Amino acid sequence: MRSNIANRRARILVPHRLSRNYETYLNVSNICIVVGTRPEAIKMAPVYFALQKSESLRPVLLSTGQHREMLDQALASFSLAPDHDLNLMQPGQTLADITSRVISRVHEYLVESRPAAVLVQGDTTTVFATSLAAFYAGIPVGHVEAGLRTHNPLNPWPEEMNRRLVAPIAQWHFCPTPPSRAHLVAERIDEAKCFVTGNTVVDALLWIRGKLQDAAIDASDVARRVGISEAFAGQFLDDDDSRWILVTGHRRESHGPGFVKMCEGILRVVTEHPDVGILFPVHLNPRVREPVMQLLGDHDRIELIEPAGYQDFVWLMDRCTFLLSDSGGVQEEAPSLGKPVLVTRETTERPEGIVAGTCRLVGTDPDRIFAESDLLLRDAGEFTRRSGLENPYGDGFAAEQIRQILERSFRGG
Repeated sequence: MRSNIANRRARILVPHRLSRNYETYLNVSNICIVVGTRPEAIKMAPVYFALQKSESLRPVLLSTGQHREMLDQALASFSLAPDHDLNLMQPGQTLADITSRVISRVHEYLVESRPAAVLVQGDTTTVFATSLAAFYAGIPVGHVEAGLRTHNPLNPWPEEMNRRLVAPIAQWHFCPTPPSRAHLVAERIDEAKCFVTGNTVVDALLWIRGKLQDAAIDASDVARRVGISEAFAGQFLDDDDSRWILVTGHRRESHGPGFVKMCEGILRVVTEHPDVGILFPVHLNPRVREPVMQLLGDHDRIELIEPAGYQDFVWLMDRCTFLLSDSGGVQEEAPSLGKPVLVTRETTERPEGIVAGTCRLVGTDPDRIFAESDLLLRDAGEFTRRSGLENPYGDGFAAEQIRQILERSFRGG
C-alpha cells in the first residue's frame, strides 16, 4: 500500500541540548510548554525538541496532570518528563473542578517563574484555563493548532468553546492549515499573528514511525505489551494479508446512546465480514468502557485492550486496514500512513480531511458505520484510491516553523 510520505522523518524531533556559556544563558528566554492530556503531550513533544535546538529560547515543560495515566504514557513515548508537575487530577472531577484548579495553580506557577511566553496546544480544559491564567499573569500565549472550528458551540463540547475562548487571548496562532487561519481572520484576529505551520502531530508520527522501523519491532512484542491475546495476534497481526479495523472512541457527545449505536454498527461489520477483526483500545472513562465491554466483550474477533502507548498505537495504525475513530489526532495522523478514517462524529473541526477524502464522517449511526466500512472492505478500487490520497495536515516540519517564528518575535523581527 502506498503511503505518500511514508519514508520521511521530521528533522526536528531529535533531543539536543546546546552547551552555552553563562553570558549566553542569561539571554535565553524561557518558554513554558503546558500539557495536560495525551494528545497535548504528543503534539507538543516536537515543539519541545525544536526549542531545545534554539540558541535564544529554552523550553520548560509544565504538566497539569489533567489526565494522569494517559498523559504520562504519552510523554514516556518521547522519553520526556515534566520539569514541573502540578498533578491536579482528582477522581470524579468535573469540568468546573479542573478548570478552577488549573487557573489557580498555573497562575501561581507563572507569577513565580515568569516565563517569556506560554505555549498551549489544542482545545482541552488545560488549554483554556492555562491561557486565562497566563493572561491574568501578563504573559503572552502561543496557541498551537489554532483556528479549528465546527461553528457549533455544543459539538464537540466543551472543546469548541475552549478553542474559541483562547483565540482573543493568544499572541501567536500556529494554524495547521490555511482554512484554520481563515477562521481566525474572519473572527477579526490580527492576520499578522496567524501563521500556517502544518500540524505538529505529523512531526511526532513520522519520528515515531522511523524509530519503530529502525528497531524492527515484532508483532508478538507489541501484542504482549498492549495485552492482545495470542489468538487474535496470530490471526491478524502476524498475517500481512489479514484485514482488521482499529477503533478508538472517547468524545463526550457520544456518551450513552452514541457508544451503544457505534457498537451495534461494529457488530454488524464483523457479522457480515467473517474474515475481519476489530482491535479496540478502550478509553479509561467509565462512560465509554461500560457499553463497549458489555456489547463487544464476548466476540472472538473483537479484541478489547487497555489504551496503548503512543509508539505501539502508531505501530497498530501502520498495520491496520483502516480506522473507525472520533479522535482529531487520528484524522490528522492516519493519512500519512495511507489509512482511511471513518469518523464517528456528526461534525468535525478538521474539514480538510473530509474535503481531501482521507476521512469520511459516519457519526454513530450503525447503518452508516456498516455501509462505509462495507464499502472499504468490498471495493478494492475505492480502498486503494483513498489510501493514496495526500495528507492535508502537513509534512513533518511544523515544530521547526514554530521555533523560527518565536525566535523572530523575541528578536523583534
